Amino acid sequence: MATKRDYYEVLGVAQSASDEEIKAAYRRMAKKYHPDLNKEPNAGDHFKEVNEAYEVLSDRQKRSTYDRFGHAGMSGAGANPFEGFNGTGGFSDIFEQFFGGVAGQAGHRRTVQKGADINTTLVLTFEEAIFGCEKDVEINRYDTCGRCKGGRSEPGTETTRCPNCGGSGEVRKVQNSIFGQFVNVTACDRCQGEGRVITSPCKECRGQGRVRISKRIAVKVPAGIDGNSRIRISGEGEAGPRGTLPGNLNVGIVVKEHAIFKRVENNILLDLPLTIWQASLGDKLQVPTVEGQPIEIEIKPGSQNGEVIRLKEKGVPFLRGTGRGDQLVTLQVVIPRKLTEEQRHLLQKLSQTLPREAIGGNKDHDKEKDDKGFFGRIFSGA
Repeated sequence: MATKRDYYEVLGVAQSASDEEIKAAYRRMAKKYHPDLNKEPNAGDHFKEVNEAYEVLSDRQKRSTYDRFGHAGMSGAGANPFEGFNGTGGFSDIFEQFFGGVAGQAGHRRTVQKGADINTTLVLTFEEAIFGCEKDVEINRYDTCGRCKGGRSEPGTETTRCPNCGGSGEVRKVQNSIFGQFVNVTACDRCQGEGRVITSPCKECRGQGRVRISKRIAVKVPAGIDGNSRIRISGEGEAGPRGTLPGNLNVGIVVKEHAIFKRVENNILLDLPLTIWQASLGDKLQVPTVEGQPIEIEIKPGSQNGEVIRLKEKGVPFLRGTGRGDQLVTLQVVIPRKLTEEQRHLLQKLSQTLPREAIGGNKDHDKEKDDKGFFGRIFSGA
């Protein structure tokens, strides 16, 4: 009779190895010598040896006895390391991880396939995105069959038990090994795990439980949405196959540009053109707002190009929470490109009355340019 090798030697670990090291070594050796993965003639013997060693060394009481008495300590009553082993415990998690099968009598778990999501796009005007609206989108999708209500059978007919799996929805393949029988459980490919088959398919959907349709769906657009947003409508995607749950409808938002307004986060930006006289002398002007009602603002005398007037809470509503942003009116002083002779004369005369400090003069300029002044230099082309 051949002498048994030391169990620690079989697994390739030291006698001081921890439980985790022994478990890791077993997984490595079991994968190496499993008969389904290793076709060498003596692979089965090695595999049996590896499992025998792990059965002893993974049990603290058996390991302690083995450390004291060696193989002799394993020859007593109940010492057979495979006694009572039925494939449902101990190694089942490792076999499943390595070899894809299910040890013992563990049942097969069906995965419910949900209907697919649908992606579409909704184009909004600038105002619709700011204040919200309700708009329709038209989509093509699979919908639950109206004739069979998703049951897939012709109304008035019954399904029958699947002859392939006997109604269990599972097909079991038994594999014999040196450790006993292992059962690999898979979903029945005929009934797709349902256990029932259709004898009279629905005439409308041909046994699919769903049909292709075109449908208009109302989309509620919240105030303050922007072009980076997406609205999800649960249950408005594709109907699930075989009566399962439908997917979702994902609506991407595209916002058109506005002719005069721009948006930055929750603020509305507006450039307001002014003449040099309005900026210099001040004025009261009506400015447009996104609400459609103009608001009167005051241009203070001496206003500078680029100054900003803030209109509180005339911007975009916050998408989450309460309140609104502001409307920011930026003053843009416009210099006229063409002047009449009279206008040029008046501007030159005016420029001579303004101090150089107020008009940006420079003491190093020559006398001719100083006499012309700021407005004179601009409109004379100097």
